[in-house]
Amino acid sequence: MTTYAIATIPGDGIGKEVIPAGQRVLQALAAQHAGLQFEFENFGWGGDWYRAHGVMMPADGLDALRGKDAILFGSAGDPDIPDHITLWGLRLKICQGFDQYANVRPTRILPGIDAPLKRCAPKDLDWVIVRENSEGEYSGVGGRVHQGHPIEAATDVSIMTRVGVERILRFAFRLAQSRPRKLLTVITKSNAQRHAMVMWDEIAAQVGQEFPDVKWDKELVDAATARMVNRPATLDTIVATNLHADILSDLAAALAGSLGIAPTGNIDPERRFPSMFEPIHGSAFDIMGKGLANPIGTFWSVVMLLEHLGETTAAVQVMQAIEQVTANPALHTRDLGGTATTAQVTDAVCELLARQPLQRAA
Repeated sequence: MTTYAIATIPGDGIGKEVIPAGQRVLQALAAQHAGLQFEFENFGWGGDWYRAHGVMMPADGLDALRGKDAILFGSAGDPDIPDHITLWGLRLKICQGFDQYANVRPTRILPGIDAPLKRCAPKDLDWVIVRENSEGEYSGVGGRVHQGHPIEAATDVSIMTRVGVERILRFAFRLAQSRPRKLLTVITKSNAQRHAMVMWDEIAAQVGQEFPDVKWDKELVDAATARMVNRPATLDTIVATNLHADILSDLAAALAGSLGIAPTGNIDPERRFPSMFEPIHGSAFDIMGKGLANPIGTFWSVVMLLEHLGETTAAVQVMQAIEQVTANPALHTRDLGGTATTAQVTDAVCELLARQPLQRAA
């Protein structure tokens, strides 16, 4: 018997709907094999916790998560609380506290999805974006002075360290090396950002020498947006800074059909701490409680969670169930142009899993 301890943090908005759906999928998976079990502990942190306690999560919250095998996270964001409080008080507190420095976002056009790039075959858009997740533009360094006065000034300083840049680039090269095309694009803006981004470019060239079998190129971030739209087949694995990858990965999800289907993993590659998996769609308060949220992004995040735990066969099974469901237009939620509900999509995935007993590797 293998039992995994999973922390669930629904957070805000539709996170409270899609994370229970993700838990149902894991439970349906476990029901098909007596040797695979999940123990869940739910943490009600987020906007409601802030209203009650003045903080998004307890001061000792990381200690409560530290012994878990993985974290399944919903979203952070509340219309009544400033965004910098919700983000820094919960999601970034976990990511930075557990040094989850590699944010990994796979993107491809799933079966049945009507993606906006009409000249793009599904095989032409199959990317993994690696986002530096611990420093850069989201380091939190800066300040404001003379607030409210005509001479008010504010700064946000992007901090890049050689250690941080080396480790994310090495992670990206290894990931590209593991994929069939062995192709990596390093995103930069060193023409304008002439210090940190020039260091980024120099380190990319140095690390690239360690991976002679990986073909890599460099692309300015603004040019990369056009390349994603006009020449998607020229891309495979992409690595970028915290801010650049944040923006590019949302564009990638939109090009694949919807932010509602996109997953992400906040990974500690050294496995010192639990890694955290989440859909990228945000809290979407406008549809909260209406049963309209697309749970596919959460289910794909569950796939990434299973892969991280080494349960590759189980991950394949869940991914196959996801693809069978997206292939059916009757099971498309509103963001995909359909009328299906969160519950209907979840039921369909769970029913498919129930029909296919899991055969785990010994």
